[in-house]
Amino acid sequence: MNWTGVAVFAVTYVLISARRLSWLGFDRPAGALFGAVACVALGVLSPERALQSIHGPTLLLLFGVMGMGACLALDGFFDVLESAIVRCARTPARLLASIVWGAGLLSAFLTNDAVCVLAAPIVVRLVRRHGLPPLPYLLGLATAANTGSVGTLVGNPQNMLCASLGGLSYRDHLVVAFPLALVCLAANHAILHVFYRQQLACTSLGAEAPRRRLGVNARITLGVIVATAVAYTLGADLAWSATTGLVALMLLHRRDTTELWSRIDWSLLIFFSGLFVVVEGLVRSGATTALFSYYPLFGHGSAGFSDWLRTAVVFLVGSNAVSNVPFILVVRDQMAASPDTVLGWEVLAMASTFAGNLTLLGSAANIIVAESARPIGGIGFFEHLKVGLPVALVTTLIGVVWLYAFFH
Repeated sequence: MNWTGVAVFAVTYVLISARRLSWLGFDRPAGALFGAVACVALGVLSPERALQSIHGPTLLLLFGVMGMGACLALDGFFDVLESAIVRCARTPARLLASIVWGAGLLSAFLTNDAVCVLAAPIVVRLVRRHGLPPLPYLLGLATAANTGSVGTLVGNPQNMLCASLGGLSYRDHLVVAFPLALVCLAANHAILHVFYRQQLACTSLGAEAPRRRLGVNARITLGVIVATAVAYTLGADLAWSATTGLVALMLLHRRDTTELWSRIDWSLLIFFSGLFVVVEGLVRSGATTALFSYYPLFGHGSAGFSDWLRTAVVFLVGSNAVSNVPFILVVRDQMAASPDTVLGWEVLAMASTFAGNLTLLGSAANIIVAESARPIGGIGFFEHLKVGLPVALVTTLIGVVWLYAFFH
């Protein structure tokens, strides 16, 4: 076993787990980049092998979908959405419902991270403007963005990775997972309401927001996003369909593209690029092979409901132990031993997605919301855990029941 690869992974995990190392000036993307460079510098991977480990289709798909979301922001879609939410949600409880269902449904098609980048400032403004308690709405945005993103294969980076590595079909996944997303969003909403019902008891939000209408550009952008979703459903390549949609919007709108680039979360792409290299170093070290030789993911023969539930719990815990995207890379070779390959990858996509709600560090979406909300107090680790733990456990249980029933 190459202990250097294990050590690099351990140090990188410490760097990306810390909220921010002020004495070093490192954030999560910098920590992942450090780990990637260390893998090459210390001989864990050759430069060529390190570059080959970076999964281009996932990064390209994430870039294309984030770019289309950025176009919506530039077109004023989220300003119109904010106005519509305030006019329709006249009470704090209805505002929470609007945030949960709006973020959840948008995340399925724009990715959870992009939705949180674009919507977190809106939630902060609403909290400040109406003097609302921040936690219900911040947690509503973060948890719902994670929960709703399970509905499609472009909803989050881990689904994108499962689609590519496991050969999942967008259309088939949509049929089984989108209804699951709706059921789990309802459970997510109910849990938030139970925890914060006293803080949501106020009867009115106060003054109405001015009515705004969608402009021509926003309508065109929505049309292109729908067209890409149709292309996914018809079997087109996910990554290149999303990027084609972004390029089409650049040609149709003919705006200064420097405005667009500033709206894309490049640090997220750096973060995942670095993680691909670091996890490849861990796999090449032999540590994962040794681990799974003692604790295999799957037993022999067909698996019953209790076996799939156990597997989902392993996926849930593992995704929080090493973060969900790296965990998928760690177990990808083990997935070949699944008694039902498609069900195995679907359970992995579901559990690694819902694992994002377990802790504050469970997904990049949580970190994005927490960092954006610093001016109004942010989200503490245990504040998130109080809600995130039941949301993750309940939705994962629902997910296993749903997928097992569907495939059997």
